[in-house]
Amino acid sequence: MKQLASLALTGVAALTLSAAAQAEPDGEAIYNQACMACHMTGAAGAPIKGNEAHWAERLEQGMETLYTHSIEGFGAMPAKGGFMNLSDEEVKAAVDFMLEPVL
Repeated sequence: MKQLASLALTGVAALTLSAAAQAEPDGEAIYNQACMACHMTGAAGAPIKGNEAHWAERLEQGMETLYTHSIEGFGAMPAKGGFMNLSDEEVKAAVDFMLEPVL
C-alpha cells in the first residue's frame, strides 16, 4: 500500500510541475533568485530596478535589444546573468519585472 501511495503522490507532483512549467514565468521570482544581487545594488554598472535614469539610455535602444543583451550578455553581465538554466522567456519576464516601475 505504501508503494502505491508513493507512486500516486509522485504522479501528482509530476503533473503539478508540468502545469507550473507551462504557466507564464514569474518575473519577480526570477529577479529575486537570479538578478537582484546586481540589479538592486548596481554592481558592475548594472542598472538598478526601477531607476529611470539608469534605464533611459538602454530603453532608447528598444526592448528587443534589451532582451537580446540580457539573454546573450552585454558588458560585465554574462549571458542570462550567469544562470544558463533560465529560458529566454524567463529572462524576458525578469527584465519586464525590473522595468515595471519605469514604464
